[in-house]
Amino acid sequence: MPLFGKSRGGIRPGYEPAAAALVAETLGRSLEWVFKPWVEMVEAVDAGEGDAIWCGQGITEERLRRVDFTRPYAIFDESLLVRAGSGIGSPEQLAGKRIGAIAGSTNMALAETFDGAELVPFGGESDDVFGEMLDALRAHEVDGVVDDDVAFLALADDPDFELAFTAPTRNEWGVAVSKARPEMRDELDGALAEVMGDGRLEACWESWLPRLAYPFGGR
Repeated sequence: MPLFGKSRGGIRPGYEPAAAALVAETLGRSLEWVFKPWVEMVEAVDAGEGDAIWCGQGITEERLRRVDFTRPYAIFDESLLVRAGSGIGSPEQLAGKRIGAIAGSTNMALAETFDGAELVPFGGESDDVFGEMLDALRAHEVDGVVDDDVAFLALADDPDFELAFTAPTRNEWGVAVSKARPEMRDELDGALAEVMGDGRLEACWESWLPRLAYPFGGR
């Protein structure tokens, strides 16, 4: 998957892990992934079980009350994925439709703007909530699912699905750090600034996400 894939021998493929590896290299540190369900991540960094959360954390006012964030390392829009041939192509066609998204996410916040849609929240307790949403869409349990546009890149050639539309929400993703560790936030932010400034992050983006425009401009 272009964004991130499952660990194989302790190595995770994808843009997020590659960007994290650049930052770790810049700081002269080793990189170790600690896997937690979505709903347990903040609690885990607060408990010292990890140094930071680097896993699709959009920077929102609600999350800023719980954690600190680095500068963004990615900016994405959001899309609605539907079954192929559904005829859905705009938010105005969603009245009475069952629309799924991760509970408490920026994606659910977008779904809440769809007039007349019936919202179906998917819990963050799962190890594969994205896969569960796709299974529900295939099984006609929902009529569409909302996620950031990057999540659907790997499905471009899947005959079961099609993109209904993309909303230009420009969600900023950052590295989340416990509020008790401002020094860690500053270290990570400084390293991010360095890899953005010297072009390494852009090269990483182009390697993994060539279908999406690099959101921070070239050097």
